[in-house]
Amino acid sequence: MSGAEKGPTRLAEQTGSAEPAGPAGSAGSAGSAGLAGPAGGLEEAERVELTVAAIAPGGHCVARVAGQVVFVRHALPGERVLAEVTEVHRGFVRADAVAVLEAAPDRVTPPCPYARPGRCGGCDLQHVAPDAQLRWKAAVVREQLIRLGGLDEAACDALGVRVEALPGGQLGWRSRVRYAVDAAGRAGLLKHRSHEVVPIDRCLIAHPAIQELPVLPATGARWPQAEAVQTVASSDGDVAVVAVAAGRTDLVRGPERVRERAADRQWQLPVSSFWQVHPAAADTLVGAVLELTGPRPGERAWDLYGGAGLFAAALAERVGSGGRVTLVESAGDGVAAARENLGDLPQVEVVSARVERALSRRRLTGPVDVVVLDPPRAGAGAGVVRDIVAAGPRAVAYVACDPAAFGRDLRVFRDLGWRLAALRGYDLFPMTQHVELVGLLVPGDER
Repeated sequence: MSGAEKGPTRLAEQTGSAEPAGPAGSAGSAGSAGLAGPAGGLEEAERVELTVAAIAPGGHCVARVAGQVVFVRHALPGERVLAEVTEVHRGFVRADAVAVLEAAPDRVTPPCPYARPGRCGGCDLQHVAPDAQLRWKAAVVREQLIRLGGLDEAACDALGVRVEALPGGQLGWRSRVRYAVDAAGRAGLLKHRSHEVVPIDRCLIAHPAIQELPVLPATGARWPQAEAVQTVASSDGDVAVVAVAAGRTDLVRGPERVRERAADRQWQLPVSSFWQVHPAAADTLVGAVLELTGPRPGERAWDLYGGAGLFAAALAERVGSGGRVTLVESAGDGVAAARENLGDLPQVEVVSARVERALSRRRLTGPVDVVVLDPPRAGAGAGVVRDIVAAGPRAVAYVACDPAAFGRDLRVFRDLGWRLAALRGYDLFPMTQHVELVGLLVPGDER
């Protein structure tokens, strides 16, 4: 489709930097409630020349056009781009930079041909130089700490907010890849904010063993009965393929259980169980949690949202036979994996329950010395935070995969008299907008 067919092009209004607040947490596609923009506003498929300003959450940068906030993907701060509007909402629009008129110094050519507007939505930052990706993520973390966590600039400076790269480089790291399947039975990846499948020949961030699997269209593979194809390449050399359809999983290739190695232990897990997707992630996070909290012999610890027990195992080794570790997990496969893999550690108790219920119904009671809090992307929530604080631990290690959720929960901790004493950021998901945080929260006045 030509540019003329896609709609008119207009020039941006030069109004200076836009605030990177706005819809960091607003989701959903452009539905009927959000399609009506103000008179004279931008329309879907319209193209506009604009100058990009600040970094925003979600892999976007911010610009303003005719008084509207525009969240632009595939751009960098300071660039002049031609952007095509992809969604129109009340108060803001989304757009893709389809041409770069003036490039920023940190722009690079994306290594993957599918990391382009209108194609695969998995990698948000392939157009950004490696070091600049780390700075990008640190800027997002800092903004969320201030806007949602209530910290000021001086507090962020004192924390030294930064994001560290993990060993292994930016490509070939992802040890678990779930491919969607289109109506023709072809495996691929989804467009950004869409259910549309983009058939691909290769995913460059996938582990090399996954890239070699005959699951993609280029190998002639078709999946007429599947909704998705899950692939796994474990740290101990197991490779598996699972077809997913109507809530059922069928093993196509490899073992039903895969071996992982982390925290000086070997783990046995069902092929569909959760495990960190970066090969260096598990040991990196365990190291950060132990260093920040310093568990001592004889102490009591909680591992909340504990999964297969990665943190519980590390805590148990530190607190020793005279200590106690309680792991809480609600997913059945996680509970089963924890009980099996931690069976040699009698000081560990595995509780099958939702964390909020375990706390509110006193299945989990203090005293406790150390808490590891590793909630899902939505965060722990105010109720869980209040119950943790009421138990009186000396330290909480909060492991977060979403800076916004971390910021919201941090605000609750701070309102209850706690402070963020240290923060580590890790690039567990290179080429994407995602970042992992480990924060140390302790009781006490920030002053």
